[in-house]
This record gives sequence, structure tokens and C-alpha cells, in this order.
Amino acid sequence: MPRLFGTDGVRGLANRDLTARLALDLGDAAVRVLGNSAVREGLPEGRRRALIGRDTRVSGDFLASALCAGMSAGGFDVIDAGIIPTPGVAFLTSVLNVEMGAVISASHNPMPDNGIKFFARGGFKLPDSKEDDIEAVLGQDWDRPTGAGVGRVSHETVTATNLYIDHLVSTIAPLNPDKTQPKPLRGLKIVADCANGATSVVAPEALRRAGAEVLVINASPDGYNINKNAGSTHPEQLQAMVKATDAVMGIAFDGDADRCLAVDEDGNMVNGDQIMGILARAKKEAGKLADNTLVVTVMSNLGLKLALKDMGIKTVQTAVGDRYVLEEMLRGGYTLGGEQSGHVINREFATTGDGTLTALTLCNEVVKSGKSLKQLAADFPQLPQQLVNVPNVDKMAATTNAAVQAAVDKESKLLGDTGRVLLRPSGTEPLVRVMAEAATQQQADEVCDRLAKVVADELAL
Repeated sequence: MPRLFGTDGVRGLANRDLTARLALDLGDAAVRVLGNSAVREGLPEGRRRALIGRDTRVSGDFLASALCAGMSAGGFDVIDAGIIPTPGVAFLTSVLNVEMGAVISASHNPMPDNGIKFFARGGFKLPDSKEDDIEAVLGQDWDRPTGAGVGRVSHETVTATNLYIDHLVSTIAPLNPDKTQPKPLRGLKIVADCANGATSVVAPEALRRAGAEVLVINASPDGYNINKNAGSTHPEQLQAMVKATDAVMGIAFDGDADRCLAVDEDGNMVNGDQIMGILARAKKEAGKLADNTLVVTVMSNLGLKLALKDMGIKTVQTAVGDRYVLEEMLRGGYTLGGEQSGHVINREFATTGDGTLTALTLCNEVVKSGKSLKQLAADFPQLPQQLVNVPNVDKMAATTNAAVQAAVDKESKLLGDTGRVLLRPSGTEPLVRVMAEAATQQQADEVCDRLAKVVADELAL
């Protein structure tokens, strides 16, 4: 059977793949696995607690109820934080000292999808081994508690949201000794596209409290419009609004707000690589970039790495997925990392990617530098890139087929230090992603097309 957990939790079509029964069983199994972990780690005896949050999808209502039922039936008291960004759940899991957190969200996916992912004590995503342990006991009978051993469910949406917003604002505007709130973003006019998702309240409030003038779009979730022609996957409306309102910049979030992209004053997109470059340089200048190193994935543009190298900043590369970025950050003691898609992990303030935190720190750097976002992003030019998905192929043979590897070697030598190629099997479909970067778009297109043809011919099913 295929593994239930994917690269970011359990995800699928709500009420078809991801049912109330599965959510109930996942809550029940997570309690068994993570509750046992808490006991083994010598944590104090007494009531165990979990915290859950969700994005704005209509299916989140029944899935949250089912997940709470599974956890409380297993003896955990559950704090339901309501609609809140994924990184908000990670933060609250840490500061409220609960045994685990859970998020019901399908991130940037269309509204009919949904997902469930867990955070361990301290607010960190679970390693594969823990997810495997949960899957192994899923649906099994066990000696469940009765009477006073059964858990309670409390709803604390307002308290949880305010605690999270306070934390976000404090990252760039810690309270003055007289308890007044500084306004470091005063005078900055920005547009925020909240994707009708989980940060529809959080991001505008945090940015305004930091002093920015915020024009908000797509912050009226109705359960059905999350990510619909909005947010980081559809930034066209944001680009037009920034230009129409003479805003300094724009920010686009995804449905659960664990990532963000930006738009400069001319409406040009500023991607995750450029955002990471800007923030890495700022941290280096402040002496807060551990080992002068940024952690990136194999999908990060070569242009970012070349620009950082000239600035004396090293890069460490991981597989695609913010969880793998974080694992490498923890292993090497690094303080900043992320993905081209806009997941940025700032370990000074967070245990996972946080789009609102990234937006605040990026806006703060625009103000502190005295430069526009366009000027800052220009220091991290992106090499032309082409990506082709080759379907209906034996994706596992992409790294072993002799003809494919020979073609990869040939194209890599042709590009030399001015570009690169990458073959990446899809995690969920029978296809191989072929990516090429080169000095010109024409060269990237040609290299990608040649490699894609070899992959299609040699690995056809």
C-alpha cells in the first residue's frame, strides 16, 4: 500500500480521500504515539494537552470535530484555536507547552482538498519515522480511557489568535520600556492578498500594528473561496492593485499562510529565492546568519547561489520540502532557510515556514535599507529557467537509466558553470520533472526539451 503520509501530512479530496472517520482515527493514533513519547521523555504526569487549528475551507468544520473527538477520546484535553495560520499552530504548540499540535489545511491546494499534519512538542513537524508509527497503529483497538480519563475540548480562538499576533509584531517591534508599541513600518503603503485563507485576520492586523498602511484584498473567506484566483498561486490581482494604488509593495499569502511571495512597486513578482537572498544578506550584516550559510532546496535558482557567493554567503542544499530544510538547519545549527515557493524558515523566531513573519521582516528590511523592494531584489537576479513535466514514465528509473544519465551529463557539461539541469521524480504522480537553467531563456528551453524527450523515450511505461 502507498504511504498515507505525504511530504506534508495526509492530504486528499475532503470527504472522499480524507473522511471524518480517517480524521477520527488519525487523532486517536496520534494520541497513542505522541502521548507515549511524552511519557518516555519523562514529562510530568497529569493531563495531556493537544492544540488544533485550521484554514478556512468548509470541510475544516467536520474534520476538526472528528480530529478533536479522536484526541479527546484518547485522553487528551484539546485546545481548538479555530481558524489560524499553520505557523500559528506551530508557535502555540511551543509556547503553550502542549504535547502536540495539528493543522487541518491543504495549503495552496484548491478548496475541495484538505489535509491533516501534526507538530511534535516544541512546534516541530514530525519526522517520517513518527508518521510511520502513527500509520502503523491507525484504526487499531486499544484500552481507551473512561470516566475522568476522557479529555475535554475548549475553544479559544480569540486568545490564541491574539497571542500569535503579539508574537509576530514583537519580532520587528519589541515593546518599549514604557510598554508602548514601536511602529517600524510607519509610512510604508503595502497591499496584502490573504487568499481568503487562514491569515485573513492575522496578517493585516500584524502589519498595521507594526505601523504599515495596509490595503487588504481577498480577506473575506466564506468556506469556498480559499485560493480561488487569489494569493500566491494567482497573484495577478495583487500585481494590478499595487500599480493602481501606488503602493510600495505587495505581499501574497497562500491558504494556510506558511509561505508568501512579494510584488515590487512596478508589479513584478519577487520570489522566495529573492526574498531569502534579501533576508540572508540582512542577517549576515547583523551578525545573525549562523556560519554565514543559507539552507535552500535543489529547486532554488542558480542565480541566488551565485549572488550569495559574491556576498560571502554559503548555501547548503536539501531535497524539496520545508521539512527537509528544517532538518538540515537543526543538524547544522543554521538560522535561515527555505524554498523558492516562498517557504522561509527564520529559526530566530519560528520552527516552521511563516508567511506573515516573512512579510514583516521583508517590509522591515525595505524600511531599514532605504531602498525599494525592486532595488533589493535586483541584487539577486534569476537565471532563465524552464520546467517540463514528463508524464506516464517509470519515475524511479530516472536516476538509474544509463541513457537518461548520459543525457544529463552531456547537457550539464554543455552548460558548465553558467547553468544546470535537474531531474526530479514526482512524489505523487507517475511523472518526472525536468528542469533546466541557463544564461538565456532560449538555451534553457532547448536543453529542457532535449532532456524531456530522452526521459519520455527511455522511461515510457
